[in-house]
Amino acid sequence: MEFFDTHAHIHFADYSLNADEVWEASVKAGVTRMLAVGCDVDSSVRAVEFASKHDNVWAVVGVHPHEASSFLADALNEAKLRDLLNEQSKNKIVAIGEFGLDYYYEHSTKEDQLKLLKLHFQLAQETNLPIVLHIREAYNDFWPIFDQFNTSQSLKGVVHCFTGTRVDLSHALARNLYVALNGIMTFTKDEEQLLAAKEVPLEKLLLETDAPYLTPKPFRGKICRPEHIVLTAKFLSELRKEEIGLLARTTTGNACSLFNVK
Repeated sequence: MEFFDTHAHIHFADYSLNADEVWEASVKAGVTRMLAVGCDVDSSVRAVEFASKHDNVWAVVGVHPHEASSFLADALNEAKLRDLLNEQSKNKIVAIGEFGLDYYYEHSTKEDQLKLLKLHFQLAQETNLPIVLHIREAYNDFWPIFDQFNTSQSLKGVVHCFTGTRVDLSHALARNLYVALNGIMTFTKDEEQLLAAKEVPLEKLLLETDAPYLTPKPFRGKICRPEHIVLTAKFLSELRKEEIGLLARTTTGNACSLFNVK
């Protein structure tokens, strides 16, 4: 079986393990493909650097909503992000993200988050790249803006770290988005989240770790690695009553199709 970790941050400067060794171990565990996802300009640059060093690792560049205010405070940041995207093929960049809205913490103001959200949608339209979306307690504001930019139905992407309700799921699926599940599923006590996870159509499902965060059971409290995606897959296989080999093949194929990689 081969798995595709569609969302990891092991390239972050503060990742406390040796990222190269962690990736090598993950490949041996069957995680043969990975997306290194940026959350600001610096980590996006590092994502590109990490991807360039490893086969079957690709970069996703963008700015997390937590960083919206700091990003917008420096006018040079947009130029730096655009410079990265101008070399998207050379830099192994396959998507824009993670970006979106996060009203749970509000590390950045809602106003700044909304400005940054619209900028990322503009970049997605300009580059024709898929998008990796972070939406937390902000769906009501998010969908109208998504729809404003998706009038030609050209936006494609994934709702990262989905923990919403079945209603939230229906909105994502109605817009032809993929849905990514991770280690949260193995320890959540929210039955509505589990019901939604069961209802994600297999052809729209992606797997991810969000490493170093959200380590699945039974390794809670330890640093998450891409290889831990196998534990999430086993849990979802039982929850959804799907053979794990089918789950691995289909989610890997889904990711390759969305991000246009092999």
